[in-house]
Amino acid sequence: MNTVNLSLPAEKLTYWMVQDSHREVLFQPRGGQMLTFTWKEIDTEARKLLSFFRAQGLKSGDKVAILSKNCAHWIIADIALMYGGLVSIPIYPTANAETISYVLEHSESKMMLVGKLDDWQSQVSGIPDTMPKVAFPYPTMPAENQWDTIMQDNEPADSVSPVAADDLMTILYTSGSTGNPKGAMHTYQSFVNAGKNVGERLAVTPDDRIMSYLPLSHCTERAYVESTLLNYGLKVYFVDSLDTFAADLGYAKPTIFGSVPRLWTQFQKKILTKMPNKKLQTLLKIPLLGGIVKNKIKKQMGLDQTRIFISGSAPLSEKILHWYSKLDINIGEGWGMTESFACGSVLGPDMEVRIGTVSKPLPGTQVIIAEDNEILLKTESDMLGYYKEEEKTKETINEDGYIHTGDLGELKDGYLSIVGRKKDIFKTEKGKYVAPIPIESEFGDNEYIEQMCLMGTQLVQPVLVVNLSEHAAAIEKSELESSLLSTLSTVNSKLEAHAKVSAIIVAKQAWTTDSGELTPTLKVKRHIVEKTFLPVAQNVEKGKVSWY
Repeated sequence: MNTVNLSLPAEKLTYWMVQDSHREVLFQPRGGQMLTFTWKEIDTEARKLLSFFRAQGLKSGDKVAILSKNCAHWIIADIALMYGGLVSIPIYPTANAETISYVLEHSESKMMLVGKLDDWQSQVSGIPDTMPKVAFPYPTMPAENQWDTIMQDNEPADSVSPVAADDLMTILYTSGSTGNPKGAMHTYQSFVNAGKNVGERLAVTPDDRIMSYLPLSHCTERAYVESTLLNYGLKVYFVDSLDTFAADLGYAKPTIFGSVPRLWTQFQKKILTKMPNKKLQTLLKIPLLGGIVKNKIKKQMGLDQTRIFISGSAPLSEKILHWYSKLDINIGEGWGMTESFACGSVLGPDMEVRIGTVSKPLPGTQVIIAEDNEILLKTESDMLGYYKEEEKTKETINEDGYIHTGDLGELKDGYLSIVGRKKDIFKTEKGKYVAPIPIESEFGDNEYIEQMCLMGTQLVQPVLVVNLSEHAAAIEKSELESSLLSTLSTVNSKLEAHAKVSAIIVAKQAWTTDSGELTPTLKVKRHIVEKTFLPVAQNVEKGKVSWY
């Protein structure tokens, strides 16, 4: 079985019901037990939830928000919303009360579905007391409606609501690296096409397994997991908790595995805490033994059956990419946008890995490099526009239907490279422009640096602020400074005079989504870091490491 050319999610699920209704496709660990869901069980529970929605007076076009970490019930609930022609409003499970309140009000949501959350006590104030809530069957915030009760008290709906391919299906709010999040409006066809084209490039089949742990509220997980599930019927595995992540990964043994740079870096550090890199590299060069070491490491990671490795959200250090390649873990960097439902580019299984690129554009995707080097993008899964933001929509989508991505890039032999962000380029007091991302990528080769932000506005020379990895906690301060200064010297030797980095500031406090420096997808919020560290940067000593 391969892809099916049906246009709407309900039709796709009907196809799988006919083909293989009793096949288990969702795997949810919960408290030491493994809950599984067949296509028939997914359909039945989604239809029961739809009956409940209708009994509550919800009708096609109404907005329903989802606030939960990834779980099987997230996807079943979303299918119920699709069945009812309801518009889903996913909210990041780490969102603070202010963001939750803004999204609910801006989207005009009429109900909230709540599930697995790490700190619901700090979030519940963002939900109006008058808004009805439905709780997934996990410990979560108080709700007047419980999933298990709904399943017990409702019969499956006999029919689904009629929807057209170009009807609004979901509003994906951006992670908000600057200002309030914008709501990208996506249709049923946009959602289907995202998974269809991703799955075609990855050559997905029902035998594939994928682990869902990056937020389903984000476009990438929704496209690569949920839409691909409906298009190709692969198996989806979830995580019970952070503490069980390694065990859950070992159980899933994914054939497709994607992550973000921060997690790939953390995986590397865990390997190196067990075996120093010098010893590892020596063993890898020994015939036969090297193969045994590679297989053992991949098995310990739970990735010994993985055929596709993906990294996205931000650039991954080329040094780390080369390091993983020696373990036969060839990571292909991908690229996409909320506005294109995560579609842009990704590496296929039979394609050459070209480090420094984000591979080739996906099927159904057109990329143009403008005169100012901005990447212009048009896909089969582009948004209708921003909800209630007509002017911003006109600024983003040009007359020819291309999205102004804000990314700067170049195309060579069909491979796309991202070289920076237009809005991130700053001008120093010398009047010279500097693009920070390529310089930050060079510093990413230092094993002790986990996150970084290069600043230059109101400065004579750029200054780098870094967040150190957990691995660095066990290293003497003098050794850390020596390593950082060595990297500083190496990087500066490659830069033009106006771009040379004057000094490094080490942030003693870890950057997190809770403290505000990181988006839910673990990107650095430059404006937040700059606001905190610019006064410090204006007074640092040149060629030194400062701790703040």
